[in-house]
Amino acid sequence: MATTGTAQRRVSLTGNDAAAEALRQVNPDVVAAYPITPQTELMHTFAQFHADGLVDTELVLVESEHSAMSACVGASAAGARVATATSSQGYALMVEVCYIAAAYRLPIVMPLVNRALSGPINIHCDHSDAMLARDSGWIQLWSENAQEAYDNTLMAFRIAEHPDVLTPVIVNLDGFILSHTGEVVDTLDDATARAFVGDYKPERMLLDTDRPYSVGALFLPDNYYEARRQQQQAILGSLPVVEAISREYTALSGRPYGLMEPYRLDDAELVLVGVGSAMGTAKVAVDSLRDEGLKAGLLKLRLYRPFPGPQIAQALARAKAVAVMDRAISYGLNGGPIFHEVRSAAYGTLSVPFASYIYGLGGRDIIADEIKAIYRDLEAVSRGADASLARYIGVRE
Repeated sequence: MATTGTAQRRVSLTGNDAAAEALRQVNPDVVAAYPITPQTELMHTFAQFHADGLVDTELVLVESEHSAMSACVGASAAGARVATATSSQGYALMVEVCYIAAAYRLPIVMPLVNRALSGPINIHCDHSDAMLARDSGWIQLWSENAQEAYDNTLMAFRIAEHPDVLTPVIVNLDGFILSHTGEVVDTLDDATARAFVGDYKPERMLLDTDRPYSVGALFLPDNYYEARRQQQQAILGSLPVVEAISREYTALSGRPYGLMEPYRLDDAELVLVGVGSAMGTAKVAVDSLRDEGLKAGLLKLRLYRPFPGPQIAQALARAKAVAVMDRAISYGLNGGPIFHEVRSAAYGTLSVPFASYIYGLGGRDIIADEIKAIYRDLEAVSRGADASLARYIGVRE
């Protein structure tokens, strides 16, 4: 919660309502959306703001998520500040157009209320939709709680629209666990929030007839390669922008933000790395293990794309063993997707064992005692136990 910075209002909000409140304060020019569980209440709340006259957004209610992102692409290319939201199969349906949004360098902001991908059909939380998005060219931020869902949504507009970035941003928040759970949230007053986000001043727009440009042109082999390289340079170059905007928001709100959040990491020997709401439970486990004399620590990733590999390796420099928790499977690969990226980031820098732990697929709960067991298992790994195969936490054999 806020300790310094500007005066704020303390309210009870679900994760969905927190993201919707941030969107209300930003007052985007265009929002195009289609309902899907567990995102539905987010856009329902924003639609109520629209009906009550609290925003003057052009709210476009379309027939599918593919159409929602298509409308967002058109509006953003025309120079509008644009947002949407989705989950799971909705993201899978719009993913074709999401790649286009990133390639066109359109600064669209999208809360992604994380839900398992089918099949079998499941409406509860895991991170398979976010992992589907990881190579789409979108920046990804992660939220541990409703407070971070609110804060990240505000910061996402600043990051996406920065002239050195111009890249769309996903704000991840766990479905149901965050989206439908009420928590205490400190919100900025409207004037402060809007001043922080500022006005969007697009460098180019389709409606500017004095400076015409083409969108959607065919790129043959003599141009396509260079365009993709420029897109990669832009998203990699967004990392210092994320750092700078996070520092600015920290000063404004009193809540610390950065690329990641270290928790009791200074002297930690056994370190867990992960994202999302389970990191709050992991903090409880770390505190309990510290009371028992185990030097446990946590590294919560806030930024996933671009991947802050060198910063992660530096943060893990004193660890004797590292566990990475993934709420998704990379099928055909031994170990979760974040595990492989963290271990690759440490390659050549750290010579400690890494272990992969899969958990919580399809919304299965994980409790503090299970995370404590991960640390106990990691303690054995640090002493030479085999860590070659991924562990599946809480699964029935």
